Amino acid sequence: MADAFLIKGLDGAKTLSGIIAVNGSKNAALPALALPFLFSDTVILENVPALEDIHRVEELLQSLGVLCKKQKPNRYELTAQNVCNTTLSPDIAKRLRASILFTGPLLARFGRVSFPHPGGCVIGERPIDLFMEGFEKMGARVNEKNGMYDVIAPKNGLRGADIFFRTQSVTAAETFLMAAVLARGKTILRNVPVEPEIGELVSFLQSRGARISGAETHRLEIIGGEPLSADGVAYSIIPDRIETGSFLILSALAGKKVTITRCNPEHVGSVIAHLRSSGVNLLVDEDTITITSSRAKRMQSFYKSISMKTHEYPGFPTDLQAPMAVFLTQADGEALIFETIFEGRLGYVPELVRMGAKIQDMGPHKIFIQGGTPLRGRELESPDLRAGLAFIIAALVAKGESIVHNAYSIDRGYEQIEKRLQKIGVSIKRISA
Repeated sequence: MADAFLIKGLDGAKTLSGIIAVNGSKNAALPALALPFLFSDTVILENVPALEDIHRVEELLQSLGVLCKKQKPNRYELTAQNVCNTTLSPDIAKRLRASILFTGPLLARFGRVSFPHPGGCVIGERPIDLFMEGFEKMGARVNEKNGMYDVIAPKNGLRGADIFFRTQSVTAAETFLMAAVLARGKTILRNVPVEPEIGELVSFLQSRGARISGAETHRLEIIGGEPLSADGVAYSIIPDRIETGSFLILSALAGKKVTITRCNPEHVGSVIAHLRSSGVNLLVDEDTITITSSRAKRMQSFYKSISMKTHEYPGFPTDLQAPMAVFLTQADGEALIFETIFEGRLGYVPELVRMGAKIQDMGPHKIFIQGGTPLRGRELESPDLRAGLAFIIAALVAKGESIVHNAYSIDRGYEQIEKRLQKIGVSIKRISA
C-alpha cells in the first residue's frame, strides 16, 4: 500500500506556533551532484537534503561507477575516477527530470552519453530540443533509437559554441555550463536565467579555477579546459527558496506566530512582497522570517486578494503557484493567476473546487479565484510535487479531516514534511492507504 497523509483541518483557525527550519535546496543539490564528472579529485557536498529525488540520483551515480560516500546524513563525498558506464539507467532517468543534468558533464568528460527521455512531474510539455541542439553546436552527433538518445562527442572532445536559449531553462543552462567547463575553447551561453541556484554553481566552479565570466547575468562566457581540482573545499547547498515560500504561505494561513529559520529572505523577495501586499504581517531578518497573526479565528478573512503571475527569477516562482492559489481562496476579493511557465500546472484546480473553492478555469494558463471561501476536508490525490504540498496547506485550513494520497510525490521535494510540520502544531501523520 502507498503512503498518504492524514490531516486534521483547523477550519480557518490560526493556531500554529514555533520554529521550522529550511533545508538545503533540492534545485541546487541536483546539479551539484553532477559536479564529480568535472573534477579530478573528490567533490564534497554539504547541506544536501534527504529527499526521494536525491536518493534516486545517488542510485544513478552509483550505477555509473561514481564512488558515493555519505559521511553524515547531509554530507556527500563523490569521486568519478572509476566511471565504467555512460548510460543513464532508464528505470531511474524516466522518473527524474533532473537526470538530464548529467548528460552534459558525462559527454564532456567521457565523450559519450546515452539516456532516455527524462521523466518527473506531469506539469506540461518539457521538450529537450534545447539540449539536442546545444550538443550538436558543440560538435556532438545525436542519434535516437528505441526511446534512447545516444550522443557522441568529436574525437578531440566537445568544442566551445555560442548557444542562445530560445526559452530560459535553468536545467539547460546548468547542463551546458558544466559541459563548457571541459569543452575546448570558448562557450557563450545567452538568455541564461539568473536563479540563485545557477549563481551558486557558477561561484563554486569559479572558486575551483573554472574560467567563467558574467555571473548573475543573462550571458555567461566559459573558457574550457582540463578537469578541475576541489582540493577538499566543500560546496554547501543554499537554503531551499521553494520550501521557504511554502512555509511562508502555510504560516500566513494558519500561523499564530511561526518563525522560519535557516533561510535566505532575498531569494523569496517576490513571495514576501505579494504576501505583504495582501496584508500578511512579516518580520524579516538576515536568515529568519517570522509570521504573526492578531486573530486566532477566521471571523472573516482579513487578507485581501491580489492577482499574480509566475515569472522566471526574481519573479514569483512557478513552483509556488499552487500554494498561492490556496492562499487566495482564503483572501477577500477576486484574483487572477497567470501561469506563464508550464501549461499543465493548473491540474490541481478541480480538487480544490471539490473542497469548496470557487475557481474558474480560464484555459491552460489562467484561473480566476473568488476568495473568502471556507474549504471542506476530503480525499485528495497529489498530482505532482508542488501541488501535493498545496493540498497539505488546503487540508490544514479546511474543516474536517483530509487524506492526501501519493505521499511519494511530496517526499520528492520535502524532507520528512509531516515530522517538521508536527513541531509547529500541525495535526498530520503518515498512513498507509
